[in-house]
Amino acid sequence: MRKPILLLVCFTLLSSHDMFLKLDAFHLAPNTASTIKLFNGTFSQSDNIITRDRMIDVSLVGNGQRIAFDTNQWKDIENTTVLDFKTGADGTWIAGVSTKARNIDLEADDFNNYLEHDGVLDMLEWRKENNKLEEDAIEKYSKHVKTCFQVGNKRTEDWKEVLGYPIEFIPLNNPYETNVGDSLKFKLLWQNLALADQLVYGGYTAEDHVHEVHSHEDGKEHHHHDATQYRTNSDGIVSIPIAHSGDWFVRTIHMALSGEEGLTHESNWATFTWGISDKAGTHTHADGTTHNHDNDLNHGMGQYLYWLIGVLVLLATLFMLRKKSKR
Repeated sequence: MRKPILLLVCFTLLSSHDMFLKLDAFHLAPNTASTIKLFNGTFSQSDNIITRDRMIDVSLVGNGQRIAFDTNQWKDIENTTVLDFKTGADGTWIAGVSTKARNIDLEADDFNNYLEHDGVLDMLEWRKENNKLEEDAIEKYSKHVKTCFQVGNKRTEDWKEVLGYPIEFIPLNNPYETNVGDSLKFKLLWQNLALADQLVYGGYTAEDHVHEVHSHEDGKEHHHHDATQYRTNSDGIVSIPIAHSGDWFVRTIHMALSGEEGLTHESNWATFTWGISDKAGTHTHADGTTHNHDNDLNHGMGQYLYWLIGVLVLLATLFMLRKKSKR
């Protein structure tokens, strides 16, 4: 009986492992009712709910204040865990959820497949190099997720708040001062220290399509199980090029061998989500004002036409004067 149960657990693990905080819209009006959704599955679909006893921390940060939510404030809608809240004053806000650790037993093949499927490639490579592919695993895992959204027009500094989770992404520039064509940099922290040489995956949804690009350090890209791959540098920093508008995410799984009795591995999962507007060419400053490069172009063209017309009028005037002098 143990084998079928394990297969069922492994199927659930492999098909619905990532966790994301999402909003229907990442740009919200001040002081209005809104909803944050906790997806447990993929970035585009939640496969099952998260029970309240798993939540260690639920936080909302805006205008310099961190607000803790009671886990009983969540509700379940089909396979999605949902939090209703009211936005506050204008600002760049973040929300976070941190979960308790759980253990899972995996037979060797299932564990290897999971490492391959979810992109824990460094651990998979270590198992290959050390002839461990035939060894079963008992893994302790926990998940720590964040989202960033914009309320009103005023930009604030709350996006850089460190929530103190075991692992978390910290943006190095405001996601809502980032536009298509820019890059958004993150610092990845593990136990409050920079996590270097860590695989990071990222992508976006646009028109109900999840697109993830696998990028090497040399700039070459390819697809790997529909997962986007980057690697943090020696300072724990990763730069995500923003090529399209839509809902964006970064995710990572930090896995290490465990010395804890009864365990073989421990993993901590982190995700960060945000939205990119489709207003290409428009940059919003920290004071809330916007700067549109298309307007700059139009303004420049207007000045060019103004001077061109002026020169033509001057030439016409000189031509007329010359004709009069010949008479």
